[in-house]
Amino acid sequence: MAQSTITRPRADALVNGFVRSVYNWMAFALALTGFVAYYVANTPSIAGLIFGNPVIFFVLIFGQLGLVFAISGMVNRLSASTATSLFVIYAALNGVTLSFIFLAYTSTSIASTFFICAGTFVGCSIYGWTTKKDLTSWRGFLMMGLIGIIIASLVNMFLRSSGMSIIISYIGVIVFVGLTAYDTQKLKNMALAQPAGLDGGVVRKGAILGALSLYLDFINLFLMLLRIFGQARD
Repeated sequence: MAQSTITRPRADALVNGFVRSVYNWMAFALALTGFVAYYVANTPSIAGLIFGNPVIFFVLIFGQLGLVFAISGMVNRLSASTATSLFVIYAALNGVTLSFIFLAYTSTSIASTFFICAGTFVGCSIYGWTTKKDLTSWRGFLMMGLIGIIIASLVNMFLRSSGMSIIISYIGVIVFVGLTAYDTQKLKNMALAQPAGLDGGVVRKGAILGALSLYLDFINLFLMLLRIFGQARD
């Protein structure tokens, strides 16, 4: 009995520490993305270079995709410091490409949409953390929805249909709401399964991987909501 009394608080401390690390890294990445996006949007020379040259813009996009695949697929072969550095670089590059939102939408609508997104994200995270239902069965449906959104978005780049864009946005909100709950539950299970003596570097990499998943959920949910609620600049 004495052993379980000692072990339980220690296990709770490990879980809480891991989860706190995940959300701290996610919050840091979001703050960095927002700062870089605002800076680029308000520096005409940089914004003109990026958005006035399609080659540079697409190099940045493919560079970001490469970083996501590197962190997600090669995390076990990376050192903790390398994984962390790649995550920080990705968040900064994402800020560069997302700077367009400050050029396309009013600051008021960006701010209000951010708070709507934050509230929705928190609610979904709480559900994913507290629900007793296994959300694993959602994965197939959500992945199909995500693939459908990507394909439809690519097609709409040529069609330029505002109606189709709104439909994609509403479906996207549903998909990323579900992914937020699913990824939160996966994070919880990862934290609970964490051995007490696990190497600190491995824990850090797990936290970075979890932060990346939730960061992507938040950013994509925000963009989908911005398409719905955002007010274009005159």
